Amino acid sequence: MAHDHDHGPPAELGPVFRWAVGLNAAYVLVEAAAGLLTGSLALLADAAHNLTDVAGLLIAWGATVLARRSGSAAFTFGYGRATILAAMLNAIAILIGVVVVVWQAAQRFQTVVELPGLTIFLVALLGIGVNTGSALLFMRSQEHDLNAKGAYLHMAADAAVSGAVVLAAVGIMLTGWQWLDPAVAIAVSLLIAWTSWGLLRDSLRLQLDGVPEAIDRQAVADWLRAQDGVTNVHDLHIWALSTTRTALAVHLVWDGADADAFLRHVTHELEHDFDIAHATVQLEHAPCERAGTCLAA
Repeated sequence: MAHDHDHGPPAELGPVFRWAVGLNAAYVLVEAAAGLLTGSLALLADAAHNLTDVAGLLIAWGATVLARRSGSAAFTFGYGRATILAAMLNAIAILIGVVVVVWQAAQRFQTVVELPGLTIFLVALLGIGVNTGSALLFMRSQEHDLNAKGAYLHMAADAAVSGAVVLAAVGIMLTGWQWLDPAVAIAVSLLIAWTSWGLLRDSLRLQLDGVPEAIDRQAVADWLRAQDGVTNVHDLHIWALSTTRTALAVHLVWDGADADAFLRHVTHELEHDFDIAHATVQLEHAPCERAGTCLAA
């Protein structure tokens, strides 16, 4: 016996993505031009990273739109997992970019280039405003959506990057130490790698049908075991349908009387207490016989 209670499509993030893409695309043009004119590797590295963020935002936006489409005969669960794939692709792209930037920065230590600290300072200061504003656009949705969290982390990291470039520019103006530029590029890249690695790990977990990090599988099993009439819980599976939707399938050995009322109660509470909106529950009246799969009440 099964019951399915679903939230429906994820919240509309189109306007948020439109603003974020527009702001960052404009800033990439400004920063890349300034980097080419001044020869600043820090500015060029940050512009390249911001360009990957624009592409990442477009991918994440497209995945969000795709996730809102209804399922088909071939994709019965819909296209929500596109949001998980988008988060993974964004993380991989950024990590590749980090390797390239670190390699280029290492070469710059051997070839000193005179850089105009004031120009770098002004461009990076603009970047702090653009990236902070973009991050704030995703502040609310990133709490419950890994795809939006990926966009939020990118923008927040970029704000930190721009702050570091500002410090490097001030240091160059005060001391004349040109090596601060590649040093900041490396430090910034390592910071980005750290945040991107967490995103890659979380998206890979969901892609491999792992239990979403926000859900405690043991707590769900304990709650199911504690329900009236339940004597065994087995074949409990919890996985992500998208970065915002979670599914559950479970077999319960149950000796109650009103199955419909019991299923309504269980699916409602799973949604309310654990944010599991797509639940399939099979009730059984025979004891579980498969060793290693049963969780006795």
